[in-house]
Amino acid sequence: MREQYRTKELTAADLAPDPIGQFACWFKETAASPAIHEPNAMVVSTATPDGRPSSRTVLLKHYDDAGFVFFTNYGSRKGTELTANPQVALLFPWHPLARQVLVTGRAVRTGREETAAYFRTRPHGSQLGAWASEQSSVIASREELLTRYEELAARYPASEQVPVPPEWGGFRVVPETVEFWQGHENRLHDRLRYVRDGDSWRVERLAP
Repeated sequence: MREQYRTKELTAADLAPDPIGQFACWFKETAASPAIHEPNAMVVSTATPDGRPSSRTVLLKHYDDAGFVFFTNYGSRKGTELTANPQVALLFPWHPLARQVLVTGRAVRTGREETAAYFRTRPHGSQLGAWASEQSSVIASREELLTRYEELAARYPASEQVPVPPEWGGFRVVPETVEFWQGHENRLHDRLRYVRDGDSWRVERLAP
């Protein structure tokens, strides 16, 4: 299976001065496209200290000049791997637009105040779910998970504030490189990569 991409050329002159500005431009266009379901979905790739990789899809919850933020259980596979080896990669696969954004960088934990502020914005059921699921741990059955959830729902009805789980929080991916990929005919894709250079960024074009 193969698709012939047809898009306009992407040049360095088209880019914003920094990768977050360029990401904001593409993200706005992606979010407005009916062809993209969950534009903030991204693949997070981590590795153990001895190099065993793993990937999963999570949702980007915030981005700014400091980096890209997502939330998880720190005891999950990605949480433990990032604690031991903070090198991380992100991939935004916006295939219907023939675009991808690839980020490499270092993950740092968000502060508890930032974590709590985001946790309060989650639906009540999602707050309970964060307590019910010891993410990535082995469980005997789905019924076990649902029983935990029902116990928590009885303890914290919708009128009650759910405390933030101590092992739940955010990671901010501080970017070192950000590549903007755009598909073209004959596999002659545009790949423009920002590379951190001290306090500034340089842009380089990669062969497809």
